[in-house]
Parts: sequence; C-alpha cells; structure tokens
Amino acid sequence: MDPIAVAFLATGGVGVLVLLLALVLGDVGDLGHGDADGPFSLPAIAAFVGGIGFGGAAVTALLPDLTGGVAVLLAVLGGLLVAFPLSAGAVRLSAAFRDMPTEPTLTSSRLLGAQGVVVSGVPAGGLGEVRLSVAGQQLKYHARSEVPLPAGTPVYVVDTPTDTSVEVVSTAPDRPLDPPSSPGGTTP
Repeated sequence: MDPIAVAFLATGGVGVLVLLLALVLGDVGDLGHGDADGPFSLPAIAAFVGGIGFGGAAVTALLPDLTGGVAVLLAVLGGLLVAFPLSAGAVRLSAAFRDMPTEPTLTSSRLLGAQGVVVSGVPAGGLGEVRLSVAGQQLKYHARSEVPLPAGTPVYVVDTPTDTSVEVVSTAPDRPLDPPSSPGGTTP
C-alpha cells in the first residue's frame, strides 16, 4: 500500500477516534478548551482532521499513478473538501447533545398541583394510595386526606408532608344531597 495513503488513513483514524471520545465523554483530558464552541471545539477539530485523513486517502486511491508532492497536494485538497462538511456536522451534533432539553430532578415541590386518582381508599386522617401524573409519568404515593376518599376519586395534591407521601383533596364534583324531584311533583 502507498505510504501516503497509509499516512492519510492513520490521520483519519486518529481524528475519528478523538471525535467519538469527544462526543461520548465530553472534552478528552486537557485537549480542547471546555468553553470552546463552534468551529474551534474539540469535536469540530477532530472531525476536520478525520475528514482530511479519509478524504486524502480516498484521493490517493482514486489517483494511484501520482506520486510525491503532487499526490500529497491533491490528497490534502480532496481531504479539505471532505473535512469542512464533516466539521460543520460535528459542530451541529455536539450542539444538539449539549442543548438537549431534559427534565429536572423530581422534587416534592413539583408534586404540588399534580392531579391523579385514588388507587387504595384514603380514610379520613389515615393513609391510602394515589397514582399521580407528573412530568408524563404515572407515580404512586401514600396519601392523606381530611375526608375519606374511595378508590377511583380524582384528586389534586395540596401538600407534600414527606418525600413519599402527599396530602390530597378531591376534584370530583359534589353530589347533591337530595335527588331532584320529577317534573310531575312526585319523587321516585
């Protein structure tokens, strides 16, 4: 194999290895500055080096008759054609990883106002269980209420006395105490 092609392949391999480590592990050791962003970030530089290496190796494979300085010059130019788009892609990919939206850690204050349903009946002053919908997840908590709540009652969290329990109130509509009379004036 041509020594020029081997040198470009080795350069490309090192660039890709550093790029993968930078994307997966963040900045590798003391290489690159932690605050560097855009075209001067470690992923961008690593992708640029990898692009020059593999692009240059491709040129030497396509033009095997050239040797010496002309071959190296054409290989570098071909590598640059590959390196710039790869570097731009690495900048976008690392920015997407860095700026990815995540949910904050669930705290008891995030439970306030959560809505759910009673799973195990809650006696007045006693403990039962509720299933709450928080951040798109269904979570079960021990629950207290001032009034008894049967299973299936929709509830609203008003307090979080501990990390594993909540105080709830019913959001079910109140039922009338007396059934309405029929239009004919008699009750059924």
